[in-house]
Amino acid sequence: MSVRVTYELELEKLNQDLKEMGRMVENAIEQTFVAFEDQNHEKAEEIIKGDRTVNDMERAVESRCLSLILRQQPVACDLRQVSTALKVVTDLERIGDHASDIAELILRIKVEHAYHIVKHLPAMASAAQKMVHDAIEAFIAQDLDAAMEIIKRDDEVDSLFNQVKEDVIDLLKTSPGQADQGIDLLMIAKYLERIGDHAVNVCEWTQFSKTGALKNVRIM
Repeated sequence: MSVRVTYELELEKLNQDLKEMGRMVENAIEQTFVAFEDQNHEKAEEIIKGDRTVNDMERAVESRCLSLILRQQPVACDLRQVSTALKVVTDLERIGDHASDIAELILRIKVEHAYHIVKHLPAMASAAQKMVHDAIEAFIAQDLDAAMEIIKRDDEVDSLFNQVKEDVIDLLKTSPGQADQGIDLLMIAKYLERIGDHAVNVCEWTQFSKTGALKNVRIM
């Protein structure tokens, strides 16, 4: 088997690992909000514990990337693809952390039907989760056009975050006794906003992998 064929096989394994890690963090976001809507604290605790698996996956992908660099000594676009994978797993790990952070807040929220108190929160969760899914797919496919389109969708998440803030302000005006719950709900929205930012990062690393430019600045 030629060196090139071996490299391409190992690169495919790397992409499969990235897909699996992406699936894990995407599922964590989805299950977090299932737990939130159902007020299922056991599920929330499972999500928090599951973050360790995401961390383990990050280390495994990092190890595979470093092994590829050391043994195959890739150059040019090959090197960019492997080195950006090292960056992408960091963003995925942070997304997993934020899902766990949200799950911890869910354990603190005691009021009934809290999921529906802030009406724009479910839409924000859905938009952020979709960004994560599509950003990972764009990176694996090295689809620059899709990555650029996903970056634009961050404006939708930011807009929903502003609407959530307005929802919380209205909640505090009408139900001042729910101030603690309102702050926790706002924190959940902030974590979702950060998840969207990490999805943008993944897309920007796709841009770098394809072009050697990051934020339109040529690096290599």
